[in-house]
Amino acid sequence: MSATLRSLYPANPATARAQSTKLSSDAQGTTLSYAAGRTAIVRPLPNSPSSSAAKVKSAISYAEHSQPTTVARISPSGYYCASADAGGNVRIWDLVGGEQILKSEVRVVAGRLNDLCWDGENARMIAVGNGREFFGRAFLVDTGSSAGEISGHSKPLNAVALKPQRPFRAVTASDDNTLVFYHGVPFKYNLTLTTHSRFVQDVKYAPNGERFVSVGSDGKCFVYDGKSGEMLFELMGEGGNAHAGTIFAVDFAQDSKRIVTASADGTVKVWDLDAKALLSSFDFNGKNDLGSQAGGGGGATVDQQVGVTWLSGAEGFASVSLGGEINIVSGVSQGVSGAKMSKLHGACASITSLVKSSSSGGALLAGTFDGRVLAYDAQGNASLVQGPRHVSAVSALVLGPDNSIVSIGMDETLRVIGSDGVYASSPSVGTTGYPKFLSAGAGGEGGAVFVGTTTGIDIFTSLPSSANKTHVPQKYTISSIAAAAAQNTLAVGAEDGKVYVYSYGGGSKLDEVKQLVRQATISALAFSVDGTLLAVGEGNGKITVYNTADWSVKTSAWTFHTARVQTIQFSPDGTHAISGSLDTHVYVWSVAKPMKRIQVAKAHANGVTAVCWLDDSSFASAGADACIKVWDVKKHA
Repeated sequence: MSATLRSLYPANPATARAQSTKLSSDAQGTTLSYAAGRTAIVRPLPNSPSSSAAKVKSAISYAEHSQPTTVARISPSGYYCASADAGGNVRIWDLVGGEQILKSEVRVVAGRLNDLCWDGENARMIAVGNGREFFGRAFLVDTGSSAGEISGHSKPLNAVALKPQRPFRAVTASDDNTLVFYHGVPFKYNLTLTTHSRFVQDVKYAPNGERFVSVGSDGKCFVYDGKSGEMLFELMGEGGNAHAGTIFAVDFAQDSKRIVTASADGTVKVWDLDAKALLSSFDFNGKNDLGSQAGGGGGATVDQQVGVTWLSGAEGFASVSLGGEINIVSGVSQGVSGAKMSKLHGACASITSLVKSSSSGGALLAGTFDGRVLAYDAQGNASLVQGPRHVSAVSALVLGPDNSIVSIGMDETLRVIGSDGVYASSPSVGTTGYPKFLSAGAGGEGGAVFVGTTTGIDIFTSLPSSANKTHVPQKYTISSIAAAAAQNTLAVGAEDGKVYVYSYGGGSKLDEVKQLVRQATISALAFSVDGTLLAVGEGNGKITVYNTADWSVKTSAWTFHTARVQTIQFSPDGTHAISGSLDTHVYVWSVAKPMKRIQVAKAHANGVTAVCWLDDSSFASAGADACIKVWDVKKHA
């Protein structure tokens, strides 16, 4: 058997209030790079005019950092990517090979790195952030040896920019409201610029090196001479400042004559530096897809634009909102009315559950820790499920009656996504206690849905049109739950290491028929489609499969996980099963030949949280890295 990665559905950027999100692109403007959790994401833009020239043909998730990543930037040549993390490390890795081979790793500061920048020769780099003794370092890419000294600041650095051509220059931006200008190489202090009155959030050099631009929390944007560091002029808007709020990010167009700025006022503006004038302003306030529960509407904080990069291939830009949406705007030279706008959606937090819709189209739905549910089509394009959604983490998703999807969340509610792919306004029913686990029984109108809570089992019937709830209290602490529709059987895993098997007779009638005793907490349960097999996953990494006819052990050989088993699912034909674990691995198991297995090592950073068969020969996996991976499986004969 073997498993091959078919496609990656990448996470969207991880954003934070009052903090710039570093979004960047390659020289052709066909590929985006950014940080997301513990991974660095590099993704080609869909339908880019220059996609044929792109070196990166499919999305990449680099997960070799031991701490959360903060920035990722592609080299000018396009062959390498440098990513930095909260521990002060920079990793430089191969971008175009089949594997992301590490070129070098450099320890920069003893703290978080906020930005890094390549020089135009792909030979030097400056990385800056918040260290204990110093706030940044200039070094050679190949060896990591020093290429100068970063000094002159009294507070953490937010951004750095290097002049692409010789003679080299560098600029750093800081929370001490100043910029420091350096001559190089080696880089050394030249002068301090005190143009801003508040934090300086970002700084960028023009591709031709003639000018650089700085933006800050004072809403101002200044333009400087690229060789001397002299301030040339300030860009002014109608109200005096360039923006009405903090300007988080700035970038140059490839012609070095235009810049694009992104602000907390919810707008992205394109400026002409030669004319010192505003060309166009794109207002994203009230245009998010996050729904009413996220505060959608005019002026919402989720609409703040916290990162931006120019896309030369699209003659436009990409910006990221505080809510995590990536906005793609092309054809900006045609003005606001003529430009084309689109959005890239993806998970911004750990994915907690996966389910394949049974309605037409068969979308793959993913629930996330920030309360969103995303629907992915066959090409991996994501859209947010609309309607009154959960206000906190989605705990689980499951196929419900009549092609519906049932979800539970940490807001202690059960909600229903109809066959139209939209959250229904009703039923929205409260659960008895905090809901953690979910499973569905017999299909059709009135089919039962079981919710494991902190106090017992909630049984919901009459879904999806309404919801009749019955609570069955339990003395044990529930740790997993699974229902077999074919046999009207419910299996409930407990923290005491037992599986309690019940026969469901309708209403609140649960009759205990068996107890299966294991060695550790029952962390995952799954019935085969026909209900003849029950897989029991434990907190110690072991999986045992039982025959449900007599509850004899079918196999206890699935023991290769080294940490808690978090999810199990049988294939539609019942011949194989997949499991995901906190150990970051996915295994594909053979039922007929229990010792035959496929290991998908390091499938997801920080652990695998969900798996889902798409058909008998392919499955999807998701994890704490907020990414979804689709795998093709070649089974044993």
